[in-house]
Amino acid sequence: MPELKVTSQHVAKLAGVSQSAVSRVFTPGASASAATIAKVRAAADQLGYRPNPIARAMITGKSRIIGLVVAYLDNQFYPVAIERLSRSLQDRGYHVLIFMATNTSESIEKVVQDLMDYQVDGIVTASVGMSSDLTERCAGAGIPVVMFNRGQPGSGLSSVTSANLEGGAKVAHFLWEGGHRRLAHIAGWEGSSTGRDRKRGFVDALESLGAAPVEVIDGMYDRDTAAAATRRLMARDDPPDAIFVGNDHMAFAVMDCLRFELGLSVPGDVSVVGYDDVPLAAWPAYHLTTVRQPVNRMVEATVETLLAQIEQPGRPAQKIEIDGPLILRGSARLQQGA
Repeated sequence: MPELKVTSQHVAKLAGVSQSAVSRVFTPGASASAATIAKVRAAADQLGYRPNPIARAMITGKSRIIGLVVAYLDNQFYPVAIERLSRSLQDRGYHVLIFMATNTSESIEKVVQDLMDYQVDGIVTASVGMSSDLTERCAGAGIPVVMFNRGQPGSGLSSVTSANLEGGAKVAHFLWEGGHRRLAHIAGWEGSSTGRDRKRGFVDALESLGAAPVEVIDGMYDRDTAAAATRRLMARDDPPDAIFVGNDHMAFAVMDCLRFELGLSVPGDVSVVGYDDVPLAAWPAYHLTTVRQPVNRMVEATVETLLAQIEQPGRPAQKIEIDGPLILRGSARLQQGA
């Protein structure tokens, strides 16, 4: 004969408590006395009971699942950020489902539909855009969405980014003060708010100094595209003496191309500055000067914003920008001739 499935009723009877007390013990954030918790967990261990989150979701209407949609893992910034997002949400009693998507409307639509089928309580998108139709569908289903490291003006969605305009401006002033006069920019993907804002901050700051970049090329957040852009820049009659690159992932490709393919010195011939400050940037092989994205504060703000919107439906969207410092290392000259 098959064994009967152990239920919360069995646990309640053995522990001498109500079924609702058992439910509270196994519901993250719910209140129960230390004595009740001890009795219930002892009874559950004796009976081999494990709560059924799917059944609880059907009763409460809350799955305690957060969907995390990611499109771009090549950049080392995202594995670090995703790990910290996952840990932070798990610490709050939520489970995380990670879905990969491409930045196409068809791919993102399918992923969002899958997340709705799982009845997630909220969605975090990392490096992914959302169409107005998908935004409306999520709102209609009561599923809050927070965009991480990406903004989308007019979407009505909350977003958490670093202060990208200010970051680009910091790089322009730093390179100018170091004596560089032929500055180029290999930008992030033009279709992303982060890429556009970093570029605009850089270009506007140069304009305020009475200058302009010798050239701006969309690097598409892609190593091969960034390397090709480097060859194009250095083949100019007036090649740049400094290159600001839209993220570290591309900056490593730029440095490799300059040093190992073109035989140039970094920073002797060309200074290179990146954006993100991923762990690899501090390695001696690159020692990359870069703008640090304050990932811990960005993760904290994302989690706080999402959970607040879950707990308070109708809460207004927030646009959060967190300033990050310029980290000085050895890939950029501090002054002319140094």
